[in-house]
Amino acid sequence: MNHGTVHFVDDDSGVRDALAFLMRSRGLDVRAFASGPALLDALDLEMPRQGPPKGIFLLDVRMEPMSGTRLHDELLARQLKNPVLFLTGHGDIPMVVDALKKGAFDFLEKPYSDNALADRIAQALAVDAAMQAEGAQVAERSARLASLTEREREVMSRVAAGKLNKIIADELNVSIRTVEVHRARVFAKLGVRSAAEVATLIAGQAVTNPAQAGPVLGQKPG
Repeated sequence: MNHGTVHFVDDDSGVRDALAFLMRSRGLDVRAFASGPALLDALDLEMPRQGPPKGIFLLDVRMEPMSGTRLHDELLARQLKNPVLFLTGHGDIPMVVDALKKGAFDFLEKPYSDNALADRIAQALAVDAAMQAEGAQVAERSARLASLTEREREVMSRVAAGKLNKIIADELNVSIRTVEVHRARVFAKLGVRSAAEVATLIAGQAVTNPAQAGPVLGQKPG
């Protein structure tokens, strides 16, 4: 099953063609590039219209005019978090270890078997698919929370803290009926059915984006 694209960069045309053929024979979608600048030019052209690419980057380490590790730095500068795999000779391992510390996914030391390459790519693609799904969930959660009014956020934080409607009404100096209306609208906008789900959603947002998570549970506005 194809979960994304392998963006493959190697300046050796023979190696590039052979590995691209191998990956396509395994059912993978491959975009092959002859250099780092060629990949970056394509990304810079496409990203404003299409957003960040899906899939992984497979980079040879020793390339001209831009090494694979330098290309990795350029991808990080563009805030791309896709898994990055390196193809490396033994002498390149110290450079790749440094890249791993910067967040690269893994590396394959030459010579490697076709099966080892295919398996490692499949693992990286699975990680990217999981990251894409998580990213969509985070974006949806942020959009739902952003749709709340200030009063609805005040009600939301108290509902998540387990407070009864009467207590919330007293704290906000409004009627119980008003609290019930706001509570219903909060549940509808957030797509939840219980106070526990509200609390879970707020907790998840606090981890990924504290600025949008709203007031601390149970805390009165200052």
